[in-house]
Amino acid sequence: MRIGIDLGGTKTEVIALSDAGETLFRHRVPTPRDNYPQTLQAIVDLVRLAEEKTGERGSVGLGIPGTLSPFSQRVKNANSTWLNGQPLDHDLARLLDREVRIANDANCLAVSEAVDGAAAGKALVFAVIIGTGSGAGIAINGATHTGGNGNAGEWGHNPLPWMDDDELRYREEVPCYCGQKGCIETFVSGTGFAIDYQRLSGKSLRGAEIVALLEQQDPLAELAMSRYELRLAKSLAQVVNLLDPDIIVLGGGMSNVGRLYQTLPTLIKPGFSAVNAKRRLCRRSTAIPAACAALPGSGRWPD
Repeated sequence: MRIGIDLGGTKTEVIALSDAGETLFRHRVPTPRDNYPQTLQAIVDLVRLAEEKTGERGSVGLGIPGTLSPFSQRVKNANSTWLNGQPLDHDLARLLDREVRIANDANCLAVSEAVDGAAAGKALVFAVIIGTGSGAGIAINGATHTGGNGNAGEWGHNPLPWMDDDELRYREEVPCYCGQKGCIETFVSGTGFAIDYQRLSGKSLRGAEIVALLEQQDPLAELAMSRYELRLAKSLAQVVNLLDPDIIVLGGGMSNVGRLYQTLPTLIKPGFSAVNAKRRLCRRSTAIPAACAALPGSGRWPD
């Protein structure tokens, strides 16, 4: 049995898979924010719960919104900043009495979708997470491409391209946790979407609440969403110019906004010269990609 944990900024979810890939158990809890010991305990509790419910012991893989440095073996670049600098795999291995494999969540998404998900059969996959934060991963021929520093796909910390005057003001008002200004993550994450709506309306709402207002034809919610769509499209057009991926897969909370799959292909087109943008965008499938990290090699599912 394989146990995958998806550690997000808002929720932490476990899935237990049989050796044949069938879902045996699934459960989620709120992520204990800004508290490393409580985050460790939440993960341990989920693993133990999965094993209690299935009656089996499993290998454990963890997808995180950051990466392990190949040099220090500690977490870096996590928007869940309380993880940064921590030896997360070693701490969990000690608590669970087994090896725990860790990979970047967007890399897990990319390889999972490339092998048997929404991007199955595509040679070059760019997978984007647009949730509490925003990041991306790259899969080439079904395997993750992480780069020499483990930073490949760190798209969210490039500057938003082709900023207009309001985006230049936003850049100054909303600095990124990484210390820079104007990062793509600050604009296209679910957090960024909610911040922009607050700037327009003066109201602090969660992303899901703003999306619900769209259905009521709320003009400020529509304005916030149209701005969000254009910013995401500009950011993805830049990726297409650089990588020309066969497909782009969206994951994370904002990927559940159905209209993105109608609006983005048209909005992306002005930024690059591809003949058919529509074929390049799809929604992630339903499996938790973190389970891929539970496999030996932590790079791909078995053939």
